[in-house]
Amino acid sequence: MDVNEYLGLFLDESQEHIQSINTQLLKLEQSGGADVVQEIFRSAHTLKGMSSTMGYERVANLTHEMESALDLVRGGKKESNQLLLDTMFIAMEQMEDMIADIESGGQGANVDVSETVAAFQSFIGGKEVAVEKTSETSTFEIDLYTNSVIEQAKQTGFEAYQITVKLSDAVVLKAARAYMVFDRLQELGEVVSTHPETEEIEQEQFDLSFDVLFLSQETAEVIEHAIAQVSEVERVEVNAFTETAVSEPEVAVTAETIAPEPVVQATSDKEETKDTKEQVAAQAQAKTIRVNLERIDRLMNLFEEFIIDRGRLERLADEVGQPELNETVEKIKRGTNELQSLVLTLRMMPIEQVFNRFPRMVRSVAKEIHKKVQLDISGAETELDRTVIDEIGDPLVHLIRNAIDHGIERPEVRLQAGKPEQGMLALRAYHGGNRVFIEIEDDGAGINVDKVRSKALERGVITDEEATSMSENELAMLIFAPGFSTADVVTDLSGRGVGLDVVKNKIESLGGVVSLETVAGQGTKFQVSLPLTLSIISAMLVQVGDESYAIPLTSILETTLLDEADILTAHRERVFDFRGQLVPLVYLKEMFGIESETKTQFPVVVVRKGNKLVGVVVNDLIGQQEIVMKPLGTYLEGIPAISGATILGDGRVALIVDSNDLF
Repeated sequence: MDVNEYLGLFLDESQEHIQSINTQLLKLEQSGGADVVQEIFRSAHTLKGMSSTMGYERVANLTHEMESALDLVRGGKKESNQLLLDTMFIAMEQMEDMIADIESGGQGANVDVSETVAAFQSFIGGKEVAVEKTSETSTFEIDLYTNSVIEQAKQTGFEAYQITVKLSDAVVLKAARAYMVFDRLQELGEVVSTHPETEEIEQEQFDLSFDVLFLSQETAEVIEHAIAQVSEVERVEVNAFTETAVSEPEVAVTAETIAPEPVVQATSDKEETKDTKEQVAAQAQAKTIRVNLERIDRLMNLFEEFIIDRGRLERLADEVGQPELNETVEKIKRGTNELQSLVLTLRMMPIEQVFNRFPRMVRSVAKEIHKKVQLDISGAETELDRTVIDEIGDPLVHLIRNAIDHGIERPEVRLQAGKPEQGMLALRAYHGGNRVFIEIEDDGAGINVDKVRSKALERGVITDEEATSMSENELAMLIFAPGFSTADVVTDLSGRGVGLDVVKNKIESLGGVVSLETVAGQGTKFQVSLPLTLSIISAMLVQVGDESYAIPLTSILETTLLDEADILTAHRERVFDFRGQLVPLVYLKEMFGIESETKTQFPVVVVRKGNKLVGVVVNDLIGQQEIVMKPLGTYLEGIPAISGATILGDGRVALIVDSNDLF
């Protein structure tokens, strides 16, 4: 078998199972529960089978040890403890590293898991012990209807059996083997019920064994022999069914509550069963499909070219001036607007896949620095462009780690301050207009503004005059200055400020803005504002000399007309009075060295970055238009105040102004 064609599917499903295990481990640590252990075991077992099939033995071996330890816990032979949980968390981190190595072309052999394996084996009992799973229930809990079916069958010469089937550890396709078992059983009698449910067995949501409540006129020996002929069946137990539990309905009996189990109907007509399964499978497949991201990117690139051609067609239609042509172009425009919305939706992904990594990280960091932190996540279903999703993870990691290390106090300090010893850290995401907002809020000590002020003065970041005129939030924003930190001792996590200039630059490179609010003794809230998409944006086209430029609408506050007499000078800089606030002016013709006529009255585009404003002086305003952002390429990379380019309807290239560089 050529496993390479299944590599993408293996990587996707491995990440899903790893994330599921991480989530369930956190639940197990907080509240425990047999159901949680069962879910972890199922994911680990599936991951082991997938890895073994693909030939990644190191991954399979690690999950096998984890599975063996979990089997003891779920069987009640050992109690879960903190050491086991810590070992499982470490194992999942190592698993992620091995999967990342496989994704980059390796075999997952770049991680030393010997200590983790030894820890699992120590928990098991010093050596690897194979724990054979027994049936979770010795008898079926049946309802009145099922009991009636069994009684009527006995009157016609049938016997009721409980069958336990145990598959081999080496089985790859569990559902296929289970289907073969049911196929043999249908030749000998009727299946009344199964444990787990039939749907779970079909979806491989069971371990290595399952139970069947079976009616047959054959002897137990004949039934056992028939099932044992199925390959990869390790053990078969056929016992007479003991009717020990008949569940009474808790509500009034209706037509729905007394309807026979689907399995009873399915086993009476083999072809009907097959057809029904195929219909259900077809419906499930019709809901969602996996699509390679490269195909979506190609679709997006083709659509971007279509948008450019649409702009050119609109321009030509205006020049020709024929009503029928204008009407046709207008229909095309409406259709492409709907298509644009659909294509952009295909690129949108829930931010959940970024947020999912944080619960385990918060737990790890909090344990490392001996703090108690409760993470509350909301809005994980908020969707964002895949390009932004890929880039936003690291900045959020920096902000969360700093909130835990520098924001939330130690338990004893919180108790002295009258707070609960467990700190609260909230991670929220929500839509606002055409932007997505992400907030990270803690109930810690807040930012020491006086300390920030003294550090900023000491390093020459601000002057004495600026220090007295700045608000507390403006002073707090100084922690984003390069190399600025209020930490007295530099640690692996360090203080709130180390690396935050990198965070700010990364967010701004995505067209985003970061701001904060802080209250001493109550906590700090960081807010990150990001555009929904980075590929097709709305922009204001402006004219400077003979050149056209595009300024993204997301950064524009408003436009205004300014007379030469309205220009003032402050600190040797040209400014103008904008609603009682002195706003500096930036002339694009001077910034880009463009010759243009001098006017006594000229348009000004007021752009915003956080709480700061700048007026961009241009020659003319062309109008609002949707543009396709294209990168400049490596040769032109790093040009100040330019973030990319777009092609206009007349075929000319317009540069896109990066308003963040104007401040």
